[in-house]
Amino acid sequence: MKLKNIYNKTDEKISREPPLNLGAEQALLGAIISNNLALEKVEDFLDSKHFTSKINAIIFQTLKKLITNNQVADLTTLKVFLENDQDFIDQGGMKYLLEISENSVSIINSKQYGELIYDLYLRRQLIDIGTGLVNQSYSSFENDKSNSLIEKVEMDLFNLTNDGETNKGPKKFDDVLVETLTYAEKAYKKSSDVAVLKTGLNDFDKKIGGLHKSDLIIIAGRPSMGKTAFATNIASNIVNKKNDKRDVASNVLFFSLEMSSEQLATRLLSEMSNIPSEKIRTGNISKVDFENVMKSSEKLKNLSLFIDDSPALTLSAIRSRSRRLKRTNGLDLIILDYLQLIHSEGKNYNDNRVKEISDITRGLKAIAKEFNIPVIALSQLSRKVEDREEKRPQLADLRESGSIEQDADLVVFLYREEYYLARTEPPEGTEKHVMWTNKMEKIHNIAEAIVAKNRHGPISRVKMHFSASNTKFSDLAESTL
Repeated sequence: MKLKNIYNKTDEKISREPPLNLGAEQALLGAIISNNLALEKVEDFLDSKHFTSKINAIIFQTLKKLITNNQVADLTTLKVFLENDQDFIDQGGMKYLLEISENSVSIINSKQYGELIYDLYLRRQLIDIGTGLVNQSYSSFENDKSNSLIEKVEMDLFNLTNDGETNKGPKKFDDVLVETLTYAEKAYKKSSDVAVLKTGLNDFDKKIGGLHKSDLIIIAGRPSMGKTAFATNIASNIVNKKNDKRDVASNVLFFSLEMSSEQLATRLLSEMSNIPSEKIRTGNISKVDFENVMKSSEKLKNLSLFIDDSPALTLSAIRSRSRRLKRTNGLDLIILDYLQLIHSEGKNYNDNRVKEISDITRGLKAIAKEFNIPVIALSQLSRKVEDREEKRPQLADLRESGSIEQDADLVVFLYREEYYLARTEPPEGTEKHVMWTNKMEKIHNIAEAIVAKNRHGPISRVKMHFSASNTKFSDLAESTL
């Protein structure tokens, strides 16, 4: 049998047939029939849908099923499984099967043939996506916004990029159990490739177990509690690989809906140089300090931290930009500052902000699962905290809470008693002032991270050192060194 081989080069303008290579498909199937071990070369990325010919797809699916079940896959066993398959019969049946078995390639070359088949499948999908975009751009301009079309194409491209992944769809429990036990073993052995990110705050990491993939993490607090500082500290520690033994750098995307990128950069410079950010902004620093700032900037400029300071971002824009970065550079963590400044697009909430925030948190959780990375969202707390004597936040204090606490895997409140006590200073020279001074000394630069919800462990409190001058959180033990 003469193997059919159709492959359109990009410079061939006349032919508009989709790119395919039936010869490669037939040769690979013949190789697997001849030597079942050939399947191992391609099974992690190749699926039946990647084949152009329907009969080739049927044969590959049957081969894969037999071999996966530890059965011999040859002409005899294939005949038993396929002889009553009408689609198989209509496409040539056993005669076709005999022909391709005589035209096999070596097991050594099977991976290359599999990669060619997969590459041509991707090209056909790209053609479909491009054609769909062209048609929609011509016909749907009255109903669909251009941004919606862009979002759809980006989603299609992202899904296509991950097409070869085998972890989609329902999983059998024993497969999940194996993955879980593998993870537990790595954690027990303190392996460096455990799938969590370390915040670089040791005491905090011990309580939460690090930042887990697909988790939505809410960090909340009243103004001036240090939410943004806490987030930038985490981002800086992760991209600096602090307390992280991995060789591969982590990429962090920071959406700053409140502060400008310059303000965030100033904070990071202050944190690294230990020079107050106010002095950096005003230029009120010595020559030595300036040289220190410049040295710190050299360390920072090569870090894999990406800042998007676009105001009033929608959920779809966040998803789209995150997807684009993941596709081009890779992405390990998303941070959003802050939740209440995000807007949902396309729905009329009739001023029901609680419903809108609920939809946004569900959307952020979906992004965390889709990208398989942790997502940190900062959140404001309601004013009712200020009205009670005990000002440590509670879950009920989440502003426009809706489903925030329900959707979040981890909820952390930041609390600084010093902030509130400093505003209750009694008159000097009184006994109350002495008591106040003594208490202020005890709580000076002390912050609490209150873990109010934790799907991975118990709730807890973690005390940390907080330097207001350079907006830096650190372990209490570090601050005494």
